Amino acid sequence: MKAKTNLLTRRPAWKSLASHSKEIKKLHLRELFANDTARGERFTAEAAGLFLDYSKNRITEATLQLLLQLAEESDLRTRIDAMFSGEKINITENRAVLHVALRAPKGATLMVDGKNVVPEVHAVLDKMTSFSNRIRSGEWLGHTGKRIRNIVNIGIGGSDLGPVMAYEALKHYSDRTLNFRFVSNVDGIDFVEATRDLDPAETLFIVSSKTFTTLETMTNAETARAWLLQALGGDKAAVAKHFAAVSTNAAKVSAFGIDTANMFGFWDWVGGRYSMDSAIGLSTMLAIGADHFRAMLDGFHQIDEHFRTAPFERNLPVLLGLLTVWYTDFFDAQTIAVLPYEQYLKRFPAYLQQLTMESNGKHVTLEGKQVTYDTGPIFWGEPGTNGQHSFYQLIHQGTRLIPCDFIAFVHALTPLGRHHDILLANVFAQAEALAFGKTAEEVKAEGTPRWLVPHRVFEGNRPSNLILAERLTPEVLGKLVALYEHSVFTQGTIWNINSFDQWGVELGKALAQRIIPELESPIEPKLSHDSSTNNLIGRYRRLNKPL
Repeated sequence: MKAKTNLLTRRPAWKSLASHSKEIKKLHLRELFANDTARGERFTAEAAGLFLDYSKNRITEATLQLLLQLAEESDLRTRIDAMFSGEKINITENRAVLHVALRAPKGATLMVDGKNVVPEVHAVLDKMTSFSNRIRSGEWLGHTGKRIRNIVNIGIGGSDLGPVMAYEALKHYSDRTLNFRFVSNVDGIDFVEATRDLDPAETLFIVSSKTFTTLETMTNAETARAWLLQALGGDKAAVAKHFAAVSTNAAKVSAFGIDTANMFGFWDWVGGRYSMDSAIGLSTMLAIGADHFRAMLDGFHQIDEHFRTAPFERNLPVLLGLLTVWYTDFFDAQTIAVLPYEQYLKRFPAYLQQLTMESNGKHVTLEGKQVTYDTGPIFWGEPGTNGQHSFYQLIHQGTRLIPCDFIAFVHALTPLGRHHDILLANVFAQAEALAFGKTAEEVKAEGTPRWLVPHRVFEGNRPSNLILAERLTPEVLGKLVALYEHSVFTQGTIWNINSFDQWGVELGKALAQRIIPELESPIEPKLSHDSSTNNLIGRYRRLNKPL
């Protein structure tokens, strides 16, 4: 599909938003709510069990209509259809973008290059299910005849962040007789600490690398292989009983010693940061079981269909995406805080960092032209209420505008006295405090000394969304992830950038491959970097000589 060549900033809706934003900046949320007593009910949307309250945003009906107009002028509907139909919208890699196929029901049809890929997806799911059932039931035995009790996932980027996040998020549903560890960093500490207390005879490693060449992943995999063989007498046949692979490179997987019957593939139309519901999620299925994993896929699919079919004014991912554009480009907001009031979602903000910033951290348009507007805000966050005693000070009284996404659940998975009521009271209170603040008059009325009044004033007018669901289930986790996936797509479409490549991660990796032999060389290498890099390499070599 060919993208429009006209500049975003020339579109009528963009120009109108630029003018309109000057008027909106003069309005306070206190005024917007006072003038519209039904605002809290009207600026909401609901789909597939997710409820979005976006009333505490610095928008009016006119703002919303202009943002929706911008979506239309950006051909968002056409782009959505192009993605779902398997068009190669990742133009720099000439690939389709079809992570939605990973959660399509068995009878669905999603075409890539004239071929329905859904049967292949379900064949891999069935293979994962069989493997998972054998491990979880104890049928699979290690090289010495012991049952597998430890699962170590080795990956990096999307091959780690998704599985880690999903395991932590769904720990309530996991098999507690199994231990799960995750190794991603090439820093040896990561591997040593993950395996320190494990029995190699009871340990299964899942090595996740599409090409089976990823430097960090394969360095850790080789270390895991050596660790296993050292403990099990050096018999290389042990590798096949203690390793599985998520890869497409059968030759390298086999050469490593892994039985290709235990190799699980995925496709080039699945980006790493969109792959947690593919075979990359094998550790997730091992933890929660195949039924819960498929429930998660169903949650993804429900939001996929909502995004594909719902009118934009009621479309949750579209609304979130447009609001991100609104604050990024018209309020100079540099970051967005994602604040889940659910301890199980403690790794969700870290997962979103890759999803959002690797996708939309781009400086050129689809046509290769330099953008003239901001793209890709920084996403960050921590679970509530911990963040309240850390960085909320900056959000409430700092000089930067930081839009917030609060995520909360009506029911606790682990009910404990008053805990959940207190937790929910805090999330509702924080959204209220950010929106309305506390005026100098209100502070004075509390009897505050005059000199202290300015320090205790809360300006308010700080925008937030609140996403509410009944409880955190595998299905709901799938919905939340899909919600943000499609919000990212919406933003990228508006900004006319490619949300599905990641060339920015390549340069540093290539330079590292050049520097590694310069650090390891037994003879002094001839260096040709800049003076700083040359000096650092030299200093490392001098200080790292054996004692």
